Amino acid sequence: MTRRTHVQPPTKPAHVMTTKISFREDLDKRIFSVFVLGILSGLPWVMLGSALTLWLIDLGTSRAAIGYAGLIFSFYSLNFLWSPLIDRYRLAYLGSFLSQRQSWILPCSTLIALCCCIVFFSGPGNSGQVLVGLGLGIAFLSATQDIAIDAYRVDSFARGEQKKISFAASAATAGWWTGYAAIGFLPLYLSDKGWRWEQLYLLLGAIHLSIAIAAMFLPKPKHQSKTPPNFAQEKYLYLVNSLGLFEKCKVSLLALAPFTIGAWAFFGSPGISTKISQHATYIPCLILFVLSSWLLLALKLVKLVSQSNKKEYSKALRTSSYDHLLSSIISSLAEPVADFFKRNGIRFASTLLLFIFLFKIGEAFLGRMSLTFYKEIGFSNTEIAAYSKMLTWWVTIASAMVAGVLNAKLGTYKGLLISGIVMAAANLMFALIAQVGPSIPLYIATVVVDGFAGAWSTVAFVAFISALCNHTFSATQYALLASLGALGRTALSSMSGELADWLDNWTVFFVFTTLMVLPSMFILIKIRKKI
Repeated sequence: MTRRTHVQPPTKPAHVMTTKISFREDLDKRIFSVFVLGILSGLPWVMLGSALTLWLIDLGTSRAAIGYAGLIFSFYSLNFLWSPLIDRYRLAYLGSFLSQRQSWILPCSTLIALCCCIVFFSGPGNSGQVLVGLGLGIAFLSATQDIAIDAYRVDSFARGEQKKISFAASAATAGWWTGYAAIGFLPLYLSDKGWRWEQLYLLLGAIHLSIAIAAMFLPKPKHQSKTPPNFAQEKYLYLVNSLGLFEKCKVSLLALAPFTIGAWAFFGSPGISTKISQHATYIPCLILFVLSSWLLLALKLVKLVSQSNKKEYSKALRTSSYDHLLSSIISSLAEPVADFFKRNGIRFASTLLLFIFLFKIGEAFLGRMSLTFYKEIGFSNTEIAAYSKMLTWWVTIASAMVAGVLNAKLGTYKGLLISGIVMAAANLMFALIAQVGPSIPLYIATVVVDGFAGAWSTVAFVAFISALCNHTFSATQYALLASLGALGRTALSSMSGELADWLDNWTVFFVFTTLMVLPSMFILIKIRKKI
């Protein structure tokens, strides 16, 4: 009788990672938490965007004033200025009930709801100036809340959980569009049913606060520091104490530059002509200047730390109140940046920052000119509203979830590479419309392809910069990286109109935007092994 032998199936080498997706395992309650907070992040854009604009129009506000009111969105690009506060301090402390991130989310949401109540109780006689002032308050609070929400998402996952980070990025994208589009549909619909705008703001405030209260029962992030970090205060106190008067003044200027520039811009940039302050590149240039001063400060302090004798930190120092204040400010501002460069090395970190700056340039150039193109090619306002707005909302929400699965299966490098190529190739659909003319079937196909490409590239990008953050400084580092990505999209794309006029051919313009992805893809391929 032949004896049966058990053949052991070949096993995968230890270094080969599996990419099998298990939805029961991967789509856990943390993903749902990110989705809920995404709704909370998107809803204020309704208060600041369509609702505020339509109300200002009903009040007879001039086009110039309405356009100037759009500058309140600059808070979302400048929120990295005060992001260290979310890393360092805890608000609304309720024992062990709230995490550090949630302790910022609840007060911000409460104050946003309070702003909406002020709008309601001030009555129908609101002036445009009052509304814009309240809009500024909502924008500041919402931008602050976004810092905490992004930090919550980053802190919820370990750096090695790449699949779940991708799912979280897609859930955040879908949640944002749910708050902005699905809930944002209500005030526009009810305004045609006889509701007054102040009543609609009260409704939006109540919805926002209700979601925020529910968010307080979400699980606390697993990978967040249990106590706010002190950012090696003794080290920075020693450095400040050891500086000469000239060096101390130089460091003080670099440390205070973000706050000084931010306050100056907030109060209308006195001393600058209106023509300059309202130019499309003005805010991006301010952000670039502030980022540069911050990076210079971090690099200078890294150099000082490397040259100093650490054994001397324990020596008694004769310090002044000014030394303590300055060391506290520069540690909060510089330590997150210094940590990023220390972990990655100056050369690799600089390459990562350049990639983040360039990744979505082509998409931004196209987006800035898309409505102008649709009108010139022959589409009506109704067609643009139906397909470019409503259809894009639904396509983005559905595509975000599909993109999360694709990005989780492919991994960080392949997800960025393929989504970047797809994002660029989608621009060729617009070139095809420029050749064919106003074809509705082609328009719908373009919206679907472009919506999917945009959702996938966004998911891959958010997952990538989330994985770059240190949990100790997640609020500051994510805000900085996200602001840098936004700066690339806003600063350079402001020249899209001039490029379109210079080329004087829509087909060539869209082909050119397709080629804009090449620099970032070259950088990505160059650093693929380190990613």
